[in-house]
Amino acid sequence: MTQVSIELDGRGRYLDDAAQVWAEGTAARDGTEVAPLELARVPLRTVLSSSPRTMLVVALGERVVGFSLIAPHTERTAAVRYLGVRPDGWGAGVGRQLMTALPPLLAAAGFADAELDVYVDNPRAVRLYESLGWQPLGDPVPHPRNGRVEQRYRLDLPS
Repeated sequence: MTQVSIELDGRGRYLDDAAQVWAEGTAARDGTEVAPLELARVPLRTVLSSSPRTMLVVALGERVVGFSLIAPHTERTAAVRYLGVRPDGWGAGVGRQLMTALPPLLAAAGFADAELDVYVDNPRAVRLYESLGWQPLGDPVPHPRNGRVEQRYRLDLPS
């Protein structure tokens, strides 16, 4: 397992690093070209600026190797909007370390539970979430923009 430090980035100084991780990871997962940074940055910046309760959490090694971006879904529920790991770090435990760090951070921010959506054709992510106690919520549904089937998961946070 690759050991990383987990840092809450309250100012968004790692936004470009997170966008690059997202662009690389999405391209590797989907077999597409890596999106230019200026395009990859837009959806992350949009989420980051959506609420003062939004959190950018990064996994740091020699550089940012992974991140998670969380925004409020409701007053009580956090939505894990993004989770990304550089492809050269897949299978090294970075995603597990990020996802393990999130529940206490989210609980400290006043959330009671968290939700996330994952493509059902991403078995590595599904296995990770389920191994950490995330439970399916409802039936899988097609993503509204691309039609890929997603499953929503929920986790009760520590009190």
